[in-house]
Amino acid sequence: PKTDISFPVFQRDAILILLLQSGYISTAINDGPGCLMLRCPDPSCSAAVGQDMVNLFASDEDKGKYERYLCRSYIEDNRKTKWCPAPGCEYAVEFVVGSGSYDVSCGCSYGFCWNCTEEAHRPVDCSTVSKWILKNSAESENMNWILANSKPCPKCKRPIEKNQGCMHITCTPPCKFEFCWLCLGPWSDHGERTGGFYACNRYEAARQEGAFDDSERRREMAKNSLERYTHYYERWAANQSSRQKALGDLQSLQNDKLEKLSDIQSQPESQLKFIIEAWLQIVECRRVLKWTYAYGYYLPDHEHAKRQFFEYVQGEAESGLERLHQCAEKELQIYLDADCPSKDFNDFRTKLAGLTSVTRNYFENLVRALESGLNDVGAHTGQGACSKAVSSKNLGGKSKSGKNKAPVGASKSGSSTRGMDDGNIWACDQCTFANPRSARSCQVCDHQQHR
Repeated sequence: PKTDISFPVFQRDAILILLLQSGYISTAINDGPGCLMLRCPDPSCSAAVGQDMVNLFASDEDKGKYERYLCRSYIEDNRKTKWCPAPGCEYAVEFVVGSGSYDVSCGCSYGFCWNCTEEAHRPVDCSTVSKWILKNSAESENMNWILANSKPCPKCKRPIEKNQGCMHITCTPPCKFEFCWLCLGPWSDHGERTGGFYACNRYEAARQEGAFDDSERRREMAKNSLERYTHYYERWAANQSSRQKALGDLQSLQNDKLEKLSDIQSQPESQLKFIIEAWLQIVECRRVLKWTYAYGYYLPDHEHAKRQFFEYVQGEAESGLERLHQCAEKELQIYLDADCPSKDFNDFRTKLAGLTSVTRNYFENLVRALESGLNDVGAHTGQGACSKAVSSKNLGGKSKSGKNKAPVGASKSGSSTRGMDDGNIWACDQCTFANPRSARSCQVCDHQQHR
């Protein structure tokens, strides 16, 4: 007769332990993150197999995998934490709500946007960044290039690029059709009577009659579009390249050059932090300046006042940054190459620290102005009017004396329209610092005031 077999509690626990020891936990861990939801192998028991039991029965390798799954689960399920998107980085970043910006910085020094996880891109919004990145990688620009720089073979219709000076074109094999680049007619119908190798009378006559209007218009539009995109992309890429080089120079400075400079100038490294701050500012400003070109590309053409003012303040920002970059790179090298302490090193300190402060102030206000959509430009149509209306309000900042500080690049002659409305101060021609009218020389770089 059948008997109902029931195990005492201690026997059931023993069976469970045997099952766990026989590979139940190890198999689940090797199957992936689903091991975090692991339950008791007894169908009648819904007890969870937690980390404490994994630590008891799993191997060291499986424990490591389980801990990684557990950590990843915590990061990905927490709305305030995200993995750093930098290649090879295993850090997670916690977002501080109310910080006022989506730009965050990881412990690996990579900065990214919390909202879209692309690299930090203030003052450009995430949608503009998405469109710009897509445009840089899309085939649309290739098609624009083909349309602007090639014509279809009249016989096989493949796009042909003219790589010689004359108008006699031979299509590539197997077609080998010979035709005129201008009118696309067979070359057998051309000769001295049609203009020779460098002109085409038939094309000129047909063009005057409007025969080529549509194709020429499309080609001209494609060429203009391509040239406009190239203008902004080249400058975007140039600032990205400059930023990468600045990062390399900063790392080199921190690794050995700062110590060398400390020995040459007989000053402790703690007194040379102004140089590191200058290079950090250069790196940040290169990033901001890079994204202003994406901002400018998508700025509507019909908003003439905004575009005019944007190009003005962008140019001022670029010239100011170049001044700071040159001082931190070229002038610093003079003191690195010196054999003994330089008498004017403290003057260099004052100048570089002043340029860093002025540039930081200008770029911070530039970012705020662009993020607001240049709303303060209003209905101004002239560069002088909109420059005065916005630059003095948004890009001037404050100096230690409480006076308005000139934007980077402002000169004495342009001070009235570049944030220098107060007649009691003057802008240095060399570093653009706002000095009291009574000062004969610049308080930052000692440059003499021009009367």
